[in-house]
Amino acid sequence: MQEAVRAENLWIEYKNTKDLNVKEKLVKKYIPLVKHIAARLAINLPPSIDYDDLVSAGVIGLLQAIERYDMEKGVKFETFAYSRIKGAMLDELRKLNWIPQKTMEKARLLQETYSQLEQELNGNVTDEDICRKLDITMEELQQTYMELAATNLVSLEEILSVAAEEDERPERHVEKEELKKLLGDAIEKLPQKEKLVIALYYYEGLNLKEISVVLNLSPARISQLHTKAILRLRGSLSRKKAYFRS
Repeated sequence: MQEAVRAENLWIEYKNTKDLNVKEKLVKKYIPLVKHIAARLAINLPPSIDYDDLVSAGVIGLLQAIERYDMEKGVKFETFAYSRIKGAMLDELRKLNWIPQKTMEKARLLQETYSQLEQELNGNVTDEDICRKLDITMEELQQTYMELAATNLVSLEEILSVAAEEDERPERHVEKEELKKLLGDAIEKLPQKEKLVIALYYYEGLNLKEISVVLNLSPARISQLHTKAILRLRGSLSRKKAYFRS
């Protein structure tokens, strides 16, 4: 409680004074959030991508979020800043040309395909369905999953941060409640292993290597299950896509 009061006082002071010393205190307070996002993003990145570079990019996103944050809107700063910090890190990866444009296009295509088939098949979408829809082989689909898993392009955290936002506007509250219900229903419909990976990763805080031990599967298989689950969820929630950063 005292920590929350101190944080609120810092925000009020910075809003009123724009004092750089106060801003520095805010940056120090939220650096752990930047490092947390960088660590989760870096799990599947190759050794050539430096963790400290991700943190540095994330700090830029943090600084931008601090300047744009309006505490009077009733949204927690961590919620407001999350997608901006992660977005800055992804922008840095794109500058390094680490994420090929073709891979990004594959991610969008798979998400759209899941969305279409979710409606056509009432949520029971298999890899075979995806292959038929895209006219590709199972080997090609598995290769695509591995490519996407290696980039960490697909994540549920943006959806969770949006659903957790606090907003006093009645119309926004209704939208958030609808989003939470849609997300809950979509998670419930996931295949059992994918549902377990989502629960352990996002709700229990385990990393993919730890989950591989729990489920007695290889880290690569866990990464693939995670990717498939997120594609399903984002496909199911595609009508709410205006919420999410592209």
